[in-house]
Amino acid sequence: MKLTVWTYEGPPHVGAMRVATAMKGLHYVLHAPQGDTYADLLFTMIERRNHRPPVSYTTFEGRDLGEDTAGLFKTACQDAYDRFKPQALIVGASCTAELIQDDPGGLAETMALPVPVIALELPSYQRKENFGTDETFYQLVKALAGPVEKTPHVTANLIGPLALGFRHRDDIEEVKALLEEMGIGINVVAPFDATPHDLTRLGAAHINILMYPEHAETAARHMERVLGIPFTKTVPIGVGATHDFVAEVARICGVEPKKDLGRLRQPWWSKSVDSTYLTGKRVFLFGDATHVQTAARIARDEMGFEVVGLGCYNREFARPIRALAKEFGLEALITDDYLEVEKAIEDAAPEMILGTQMERHIGKRLGIPCAVISAPVHVQDFPARYSPQMGWEGANVIFDTWIHPLVMGLEEHLLSMFREDFEFHDEAGASHHGGHAPRASQGGQPPSAKLTPPGVFRKQRRMRPRRWKPAATSWSGSPMPSVS
Repeated sequence: MKLTVWTYEGPPHVGAMRVATAMKGLHYVLHAPQGDTYADLLFTMIERRNHRPPVSYTTFEGRDLGEDTAGLFKTACQDAYDRFKPQALIVGASCTAELIQDDPGGLAETMALPVPVIALELPSYQRKENFGTDETFYQLVKALAGPVEKTPHVTANLIGPLALGFRHRDDIEEVKALLEEMGIGINVVAPFDATPHDLTRLGAAHINILMYPEHAETAARHMERVLGIPFTKTVPIGVGATHDFVAEVARICGVEPKKDLGRLRQPWWSKSVDSTYLTGKRVFLFGDATHVQTAARIARDEMGFEVVGLGCYNREFARPIRALAKEFGLEALITDDYLEVEKAIEDAAPEMILGTQMERHIGKRLGIPCAVISAPVHVQDFPARYSPQMGWEGANVIFDTWIHPLVMGLEEHLLSMFREDFEFHDEAGASHHGGHAPRASQGGQPPSAKLTPPGVFRKQRRMRPRRWKPAATSWSGSPMPSVS
């Protein structure tokens, strides 16, 4: 364990919280000191959810350690049930509370609550957040899902989407559309918006669509083994992967692989003359394994980029990422230390980074454009608009997201190229203001013909806009609008 400014993954109890927050009718009782209750902010501030997570804390303090902390936990459990009346409870300990070994699962079992209580064993000092999501969902499925009669028509479960996920809300709609085109219905979507009662119906489906292996692969393998439900291995991010996904689903379900490509623009746009400057751009990829794997294929095969580095932060997927890197003639970077990632990016000197929120900061430091492709992400990556990553529309969104940083770089290049032009030099006023009037100087005199050096221009652009006040004797009419 080491002190760090940023982290790609939190402790595993944060992963459990992401599952609980995504669901309805489920409550999480967390044995934790007051300082471990910060995680509420992740959902209300970053994801902008309109309700706080369904989590109750024991919030013991230092003075409680010499007393009955187990009693505090049992009181918190009873209070949570009485207040929220959940369909099921999950109980566990934070990394700090784990040290006092109160056994939340055993304590909750002695209370004989009238709802299922699922105990979570999340080793905080060996595992991290994505393990917490995967293990929590697996324990819920293991406890609640059993053999039931199959639906009369072919249906699928969509498993893996959860709270704080990168575009999970919109990916669900895209995958639903892909399945509906083939006549496949939806049985359950979980954990996102599912209830514990919904999980009891998982066994009625004919196929599990594993959308995010980091969060649901253990549960998918359990259902394949116990309930006889096969699951998909292809994640439909990118044009080629979406074609492969449709073919895989059709083969498993015995249906025709129908595709509606009417909304798909990415292949033509990436081949258009306006995109030829993208060919051969050197890119560095880093994020969770699923998004890095799919992004590598898109970058090389669909955008014509050259992948000069790739890696992931979740060590559980180190083996497939190393195999992928070998295919690209690279050595994979498997680390959760952002300083190592920054060093690798600096050494590779790419023209663009495809990464997480952390790589966006690294790109700013190094002056390299960055597009975000993976969690962890910040508030700007939870847009109000429809912005999926999966399916045909997801391919369009990815094209736009990836080229915009390069287009903005091209724009700055053009501004520099035409800096001496009479219309575009620094002393010329903004062209969208009437008459293309020149800027007035602070003293009210006409601007000088001398051009501002580039470095000074950049500093001025970053300054807070100030309203220009003309001298009474040198200007008539209304003042010019301020220009940022």
